[in-house]
Amino acid sequence: MKQLDLAHAFVELCRRGTPAGELAQAFEQALEECGFRFFSCCSHVDLLRPPRGAVVLHNYPAEWVRAFSELDFYYVDPVFHYANRSLTPFFWDAEEFRAELTTPQLEIMEEARRFGIEHGYTVPIHAPRSLGAFRASCSVVPGSTAVAPESYLAVQLMACYMYSALSAEAEKKPGNSTPRGLTRRERQCLELAAQGKSDWVAGRILGISERTVHNHIEHAKRRLGVATRVQAIVHALVSRQIAFGDVMRSTADEDNEARHAGRS
Repeated sequence: MKQLDLAHAFVELCRRGTPAGELAQAFEQALEECGFRFFSCCSHVDLLRPPRGAVVLHNYPAEWVRAFSELDFYYVDPVFHYANRSLTPFFWDAEEFRAELTTPQLEIMEEARRFGIEHGYTVPIHAPRSLGAFRASCSVVPGSTAVAPESYLAVQLMACYMYSALSAEAEKKPGNSTPRGLTRRERQCLELAAQGKSDWVAGRILGISERTVHNHIEHAKRRLGVATRVQAIVHALVSRQIAFGDVMRSTADEDNEARHAGRS
């Protein structure tokens, strides 16, 4: 039961208060010895541009992480979505997981497969819902089909300890109060919200669903560290991440169209 011995040794390091950086190295080494090729212990956020306080620890290929961020995969990632709803670990090949996948989610899984990210296993992490807490999970991808069942149990034992240590470290980082930059979609959705557009109308304009618009704005609020849409718009304007001129021009154009329509 070498795998469980590794897990217990790692948990003991956590209980001793070992620094998060050393824990991360021990975690990666233990997973490698358990037979896993890739892993992630992350908040459900943009991996390249995480909001303050988020946890991002993984060894995924850089090209995949770049695509995951630039194509906004993290908004519809099937593993993230399923982990948010599940209290128990799950395999990506399980019928109950794959049965719920939408076409865009199937495309994400297929794209990940190109980088060798397949046949994964995920442990949902439901952190206390304190202010600023993120949904999270720990996923591993086996290096072969010969990974023992005890290896997956070891992941379960280590995952929450690793995430807890990294989360505590992230909250203490200097400069953690500085807002991170918004993504392109987040800027677009905030601009349309500033123009008074509803999520449904914004979705029609951008060619995405009403729910996706809502999710973009919620992520923007978290990224900026604010509680309301109005605060997010103000912060984005002040930090020049959205342009006041664009908001005003669009509003003026609509007013002109309304006046012309009233005359006709």
